[in-house]
Amino acid sequence: MFVVEGGLDVEFPRMFKIKQNFAQNQIADVPAKLKAELNKPEIRNKVKPGQKIAVAVGSRGISHINVIVKNVVDTLKIFGAEPFIVPAMGSHGGATAEGQAAVLAEYGITEEKIGVPIRSSMEVVKLGEVGGVPVYFDKIAYEEADAIVPINRVKAHTDIKAEIESGLMKIMVIGLGKHKGATSIHARGIDGLTRLVPEAGRFILEKTPIIFGVATVENSYDLPAAIEAIEASAIEEREKELLAKSKEWLPTFPVPNIDLLVVDEIGKNISGSGMDTNIIGRFTSREVPDPEEPMIKKIAVLGLSCETHGNATGIGLADIVTQKVVDEMDRVATFTNVITSTFFEGGMIPLTAANAKEAISLGIKFTHGWDTKAARVVRIKNTLKLYEMEVSESIWNEICNKERIEKIEGPYDWQFTEDGELKR
Repeated sequence: MFVVEGGLDVEFPRMFKIKQNFAQNQIADVPAKLKAELNKPEIRNKVKPGQKIAVAVGSRGISHINVIVKNVVDTLKIFGAEPFIVPAMGSHGGATAEGQAAVLAEYGITEEKIGVPIRSSMEVVKLGEVGGVPVYFDKIAYEEADAIVPINRVKAHTDIKAEIESGLMKIMVIGLGKHKGATSIHARGIDGLTRLVPEAGRFILEKTPIIFGVATVENSYDLPAAIEAIEASAIEEREKELLAKSKEWLPTFPVPNIDLLVVDEIGKNISGSGMDTNIIGRFTSREVPDPEEPMIKKIAVLGLSCETHGNATGIGLADIVTQKVVDEMDRVATFTNVITSTFFEGGMIPLTAANAKEAISLGIKFTHGWDTKAARVVRIKNTLKLYEMEVSESIWNEICNKERIEKIEGPYDWQFTEDGELKR
């Protein structure tokens, strides 16, 4: 743990709490939208009475995921099918069957709440090879289901830029590939994600009984703005279109240049990289150049989310973390994740400060501004929640007349406990 002898000579800037008003385009009635999508003739006709259908559910913190899964399962039952759930999350949950079932339970997806069996296993079958790379698939879904329905959010990936990034194709290849399949694809690095995910996805669609997928796209408030049931033959092309929508709705900071970003929590439920690289402008892989904006000089991370269960993947994206983050870090879960992905940088531990006050002091002082009270500081809960944040006075003076910016409170001073933790 790093302790500053005699403290840091830092004057903290005054802060303002603000609200960003993004487009209000969320789906008002998620169950009604799902019912309409699943009753489309091209979808409804794919389901046969008596079919055993594996519903594949991933590990991301998808908005309304328990509601979505419950309504998909209930509708399949109405159609006369016999659905069950399989976790589709690669190496997450500590790469164990029990861990993956526990991740689903955190999202409210249990046998009792959903009303169908959850069959969690890390066993896979080898479907074949694509370009010399083995393609693996969940054994239960492949051998014991008559049909398969994957559910996933379509969004920008945290390390690649391509026509297909994170969505149904990825959950089929990486998620249903379990630890062995995820390792096989990730071992090829960026190429494994940009080229092999689409190629392996097409191969899986040919070799397995996937009948349709359910895709969601979230808006700037982390709420469902689009939900679609897509027949198997149309998944790839429609996913490209939904990805473009996802990027259009991605929330942003109110300014492009920030001296210090203070992040209250990171976690796998927030982003695959702990904090969304598309938001902070830093990619995990050194193979991928960072974008020009936003330009953030320093990032300080103060904690891990409860839902991440110690998986601190993405810690390496920060410049400073607190001792609390390091203490709560589950090294097995974190290192399993980054080793599988091959992006070791995401698990590297940055400079470790004793507490929040020390972390923020370091961040402000070493952005190299001569007047620390004028530092351009932003504080967020996490990278999903950019509709509310705190900004320093210098930033507020720049954005206060923008139409979509609303002041909630301020100016006020930072408040810390005797132990150096934030009071608010």
